[in-house]
Amino acid sequence: MRVLVTGANGFIGKNLVVRLRELPRFAVTEFVRGDDLADLPQLLAQADAVVHLAGENRPADPNAFAQVNTGLTVAICQAIAAQVASGGRRVPLVLASSTQAERDNPYGQSKLAAELAVQALARNTANPAVVFRLPGVFGKWCKPNYNSVVATFCHNIARGLPVQINDPAASLQLVYVDDVVAALVAAVDAALVDDAQGVTQGVVSPVYQTTLGELAAQIQAFGDCRTTLMSERVGTGLVRALYATYVSYLPNERFAYDVPQHADPRGVFVEMLKTPDSGQFSYFTAHPGITRGGHYHHTKTEKFLVIKGTGLFRFRHLLTDERFELATSGDKPQVVDTIPGWVHDITNVGDDEMVVMLWANEVFDRANPDTLASPI
Repeated sequence: MRVLVTGANGFIGKNLVVRLRELPRFAVTEFVRGDDLADLPQLLAQADAVVHLAGENRPADPNAFAQVNTGLTVAICQAIAAQVASGGRRVPLVLASSTQAERDNPYGQSKLAAELAVQALARNTANPAVVFRLPGVFGKWCKPNYNSVVATFCHNIARGLPVQINDPAASLQLVYVDDVVAALVAAVDAALVDDAQGVTQGVVSPVYQTTLGELAAQIQAFGDCRTTLMSERVGTGLVRALYATYVSYLPNERFAYDVPQHADPRGVFVEMLKTPDSGQFSYFTAHPGITRGGHYHHTKTEKFLVIKGTGLFRFRHLLTDERFELATSGDKPQVVDTIPGWVHDITNVGDDEMVVMLWANEVFDRANPDTLASPI
């Protein structure tokens, strides 16, 4: 199925084209700024569907809103209508509009006029169409210092630059570009399969609600985590999407960063990552013959994974004096749990340096470490 994407070099367009080309059922044709309008009829004649993303957001001349946002949409609709009138096939049209279409400003007026042109096409030719009224869209490849506060905040904070906040309580409605792309692809699929006619309203979900102040604080927290090692809760929802966006704005020279390393004659101990409520990740090394540990915990638990060398774990029960040993090596990955109430240590019994990954279920608290020395 050949999909014509207008505005393919724009923020949403770049993300959509990459996704469509990942899917073997689609072939992509692009129409970008500077291309000749006279080519549109031929491109549309070859297309099975068109996703119309091209538009002006912040032109130097306000007249460009009507010329591009409305004018290009009208040109597409006229070309499809002419094709249908001459006995050609209908071309499902997916339009990316904006929630600004509800507002009385030049940009909003141009977007509303584009929607009306699509509605007229559908009414007069029964050409299927889907209109998405998008709020603020954010994600990778969006131009900073242009029309996206998320892109601007991510770009600046990733570079240690200040951000300007006039009204921290100002509310924002946001959608993530991956969710927008998924909705656009689903709309194309549905239009190609269904025999629906007329205009349907496209929906992107979820829509995130936040404030300008909350947004800035969250993105700043991403920047701070390299110093504190404390990760934000980046696994789901808005924070997940914002974190992926923030990282995408890191300059090349900031792809890597240093973490604390504590060295002594036994080897090194390196902290990598801490979490608000799921512990921390570290690793340590031990020279041949060196023993680490020799303590117990009341509540804290840990997981050890020897990834290089051979380690002998020894355990002793605090009350019964029961003893237990096991050996693991990097040749056969095996996680070893430490158990509350059992003294434990690990000895490098190999001939080479031992490297061990370590997860603890809580961040180390120097004031209340729950780590009490005791010999095996």
